[in-house]
Amino acid sequence: MSFKDPVDAFADNPLRVLLGPETLAAGQGLSVLSILIGAGVILYAVHLALGALPRLVNAYSPPHFLAVGWLFGVCVFAFGFIIVFFGLLPPALSVLNSWTGPIGKPILGLTAEHYRAVWIENAFYENFLNSLIVTAGVVLVSLTVGTLAGYGLARSGSGLAFWILIVALVFRALPHSVLVAGYLPPFINSAEILRPVLGEAAPTLYGKPWAVIAVLVSINQPFTIWMLRSFFQSIPRELDEAARVDGCTHFQAFRWVIMPVMWPGVITTGLFSFLLAYNDYLVCSLLLDAQNQTMVPAIAGYFNRETTTTDQVEAVAAAVSITAPLFLLVMIFQRQIVSGLTAGAVKG
Repeated sequence: MSFKDPVDAFADNPLRVLLGPETLAAGQGLSVLSILIGAGVILYAVHLALGALPRLVNAYSPPHFLAVGWLFGVCVFAFGFIIVFFGLLPPALSVLNSWTGPIGKPILGLTAEHYRAVWIENAFYENFLNSLIVTAGVVLVSLTVGTLAGYGLARSGSGLAFWILIVALVFRALPHSVLVAGYLPPFINSAEILRPVLGEAAPTLYGKPWAVIAVLVSINQPFTIWMLRSFFQSIPRELDEAARVDGCTHFQAFRWVIMPVMWPGVITTGLFSFLLAYNDYLVCSLLLDAQNQTMVPAIAGYFNRETTTTDQVEAVAAAVSITAPLFLLVMIFQRQIVSGLTAGAVKG
């Protein structure tokens, strides 16, 4: 639907939605050659993401900075795919179609004008950048605190650790609206609260991404601690004891011995944290202003009493744009996710 003319997108006949006759009649379509080459490029990109990318990241990442290497590798891969598929491929296919005669004639109605309207005319890229800021902040803070707390609670034998976990579970069970209502007054009055410390330069946190990061971290942190604790419990204590015998402190044993074993669990937990922040609607819509809005709440702006069929198709295009990075992440990290879930389910 997002690649079709509104008449085709909302047609009663499914074949008309698929083939897009109105879109094709408007001069927008793909030929057999374009479909074959485009499918080949996508399959080759999947092959690189599953094969070459993990090998390159593992081979060239700095020692003990595998997560940074993965982050850099995924960004470079995504940027390269966008440049090739959306920047270089269309003009090349246009030239090839003009040379190949019948197989270069459009047979399938398809247009990218709705994506162009969403990303350029409606400045959806700003919402995308805001989503990246929020999700990166939530994942970074959640994993930093969660790994330290999960390791400490997993290795602690006191009864206090049990009650901390129970309190965290109760806090996680609270509705998101309750947490937003509790945080809202301090965020709105943050300038007055911080003025004695920062003077006239005191910022107002309401409407800024930092407010959303704080709330989403508080929502996500109990889940992160519980999940990482189960991963740490699956790692034998003998590893800690061996590191201590070799002269490591508790933190050095955690950093240099336990964490390299924990990467599948960290990646799995980080993905869940990413999904919470990336897909959040309630917190972002209540705490962010229009200029700092993330992608999911921004889609709601397409629907009002004056919404046209074109607006609806553009909303579908925005929804597809939101979903695409999720497929990319799961595709790239599928091995780590499966390994992490398996490790968390079996105690060694």
